[in-house]
Amino acid sequence: MNTLLSSLKKLFSQKTTSSRVEKEHRGATEKATSKNVKHKKYQRRATKSDTASSKKKASPSVPSWTPSDFEVPLKEGKLRFSDLQLSTPLLHAIHDLGFSYCTPIQAEVLTHTLQDKDCIGQAQTGTGKTAAFLISIIAQLETVEPPKERYMGEPRALIIAPTRELVIQIAEEAKALTKYSNLNVLSFVGGMDFNKQLKQLETMYCDILVATPGRLLDFQQRNEVYLDMVEILVLDEADRMLDMGFIPQVKQIIRSTPPKDNRQTLLFSATFTDDILNLTKQWTTNPVTITIEPETVASNNIEQHIYAVTETDKCTLLYNLIKQNNWQRIIVFANRRDQVRDVEKRLKKLGISVALLSGEVAQNKRVQTLEKFRAGKIAVLVATDVAGRGIHIDAISHVINYNLPEIPDDYIHRIGRTGRAGTKGISISFIGEDDIFLLPAIEELLGYKLVGEIPPTHLLIPPSK
Repeated sequence: MNTLLSSLKKLFSQKTTSSRVEKEHRGATEKATSKNVKHKKYQRRATKSDTASSKKKASPSVPSWTPSDFEVPLKEGKLRFSDLQLSTPLLHAIHDLGFSYCTPIQAEVLTHTLQDKDCIGQAQTGTGKTAAFLISIIAQLETVEPPKERYMGEPRALIIAPTRELVIQIAEEAKALTKYSNLNVLSFVGGMDFNKQLKQLETMYCDILVATPGRLLDFQQRNEVYLDMVEILVLDEADRMLDMGFIPQVKQIIRSTPPKDNRQTLLFSATFTDDILNLTKQWTTNPVTITIEPETVASNNIEQHIYAVTETDKCTLLYNLIKQNNWQRIIVFANRRDQVRDVEKRLKKLGISVALLSGEVAQNKRVQTLEKFRAGKIAVLVATDVAGRGIHIDAISHVINYNLPEIPDDYIHRIGRTGRAGTKGISISFIGEDDIFLLPAIEELLGYKLVGEIPPTHLLIPPSK
């Protein structure tokens, strides 16, 4: 890490934007010809946008703040955000979010991406990779002036993610980090009103676009979004996009962006399979590969417990744990939709602030539920694995496995919703008659045994009706 700090000092003493400017010049020629063939409807909206300077996001009026207000003590082996020579607006936003030191993935990624290098990164969920690529994007977009001739639907940075929930959460974090800048963040996802999303392009320029592959193609095919000015391309959770069959769509999207030599490309994946590595060769130029190896399969920040309990006592145990400990932000996982519905119904009847999240819930309601959960208006979220993997919310104190997942990897993904970005978390798994046979495979994946406990008697007393 000391070598890393030294290289950073050298980097920023020599920092230049020549490569980005060169890319801008290359893109200018291509853009001059492409604009002449764009859809007439799109051109009318573009003409309107060119005369509406007020539709650029104005920097908010805030009390005087300087980098000196961001005092973080030196700590051996830690890189401070204030060491990165970021702009004052960006540092101010980082300070507001309570960040002080870079996580390992942030330190490694930012060291290279701020030099305009392509990068492929591998790290556990909850390690801060989203903030890493967002800070890099914002820093570089602030460095290079936007083109003078520009349409609203031409993003300068594009982030592609596999799920609606992940897109929304990346966009929210991006908005928090651009709070004091004049950069606009837009998000496009399927399952929500297309026209409502389209109206965003009539009110503001798109600087950073976060989207799912399918919905982005919808906008492209209707000639509402053009990607010929993308300076930075980010592919998040590339392995999940591969598993979900999105790669053909992603390839189609990438063909619409400038050549890989004329853009910066960042790719993040939980695993580096041969398929993922082959894709990186197609989409990146001399990328730096960063792998943050976990010390264990499950984060050491997560304290794992197992309670041996009968199926009939599970709901009583869950209720008493929540009520007696006054837990305010927890996720309960169950294997099937009917189990999720049953647990949510029973907890609600007992007066618990609860909501469910599963594939059968309408997308707009799922988004509303997540926002309420994030805001603390809902204390307990009951979810299936498919819905739960898209949840990336900080400060979740506990994860409860109402029953063990049938796929061992899902156990890691479930408990990974807590103990994120260096914080501590607790997972509790209920082991009933139907779960005990699933435990050995999970222990084999973890590499160690999980010790079962008998719940204290007071936690098994049914609530009074």
